[in-house]
Amino acid sequence: MRRSGLPAYALLGLIMLLLSWAFSWGLSGLRTHLLFFPQWVGYCLLVSGIVQRRTGSCLLVRKPSAYLLLFLVSMPVWWLFEGLNLFTQNWIYLGREAFSGTEYFLYSSLSFSTVIPAVFSTAELIATFSWPKKLGKWPGFSLNSRLLWILHGSGWGMLILMLFFPSTFFPFMWLSMFFIIDPLNARFRRPSLIKQLSEGNGQALLVFGAAALMCGFFWELWNVYAYPKWIYSIPYLDFLHVFEMPLAGYGGYIPFGWELYAVYHLLSTRRNWLS
Repeated sequence: MRRSGLPAYALLGLIMLLLSWAFSWGLSGLRTHLLFFPQWVGYCLLVSGIVQRRTGSCLLVRKPSAYLLLFLVSMPVWWLFEGLNLFTQNWIYLGREAFSGTEYFLYSSLSFSTVIPAVFSTAELIATFSWPKKLGKWPGFSLNSRLLWILHGSGWGMLILMLFFPSTFFPFMWLSMFFIIDPLNARFRRPSLIKQLSEGNGQALLVFGAAALMCGFFWELWNVYAYPKWIYSIPYLDFLHVFEMPLAGYGGYIPFGWELYAVYHLLSTRRNWLS
């Protein structure tokens, strides 16, 4: 069933997004710590409303409690990446010094809570199009316990290399968690991208990679004239900037989407992210 127009919550989301965007770019001084959360909640509401208009349903409407849980899960997940960034120092926050430790933690946690809902809402939207199904038919391969443990071990190897040689192996931040977690999901019979690929189904891999990349574009766009804001310091790739991010850095968003899929299904009791 298709609806004729956007639901009211999506229109509210559009208003929240546009007002927050305008104030974040138009005001001076500290402001984005107060505006980041409503802007991205507005994005999530708008995208979910577009999904409902296209399909007659969306995760926000079907399972609102599960959708809200995404916000809670998102906070510790992104704090994990903040912890890894202590080693790589690939991004820093301008304006950090204006906040006490408690204020910084609370404002940051609120902002970080929107990461997974944004990516999952976008993934649900992308999945409504036909191209992931068409492009997601890949040759399968044999997947056994030995291969899963090899992949799992390679994830730990990437992580160790990144921690000890961060200036060289910093890209492994966006791969290591996936290879550590996703083979475990396959082993525990949870949804797993690697398992799906072994069965010739690359749809979720494409959807979540594209969803994180799309969110990454908007994260970087809305960050460029914000304050507080983040800037980057990326060894040997720090050129051809699109907003604050070097062009090559956008490649990290694709496996980041896979990592979010893997983390969600490791922690969740749900059998399908769309259910």
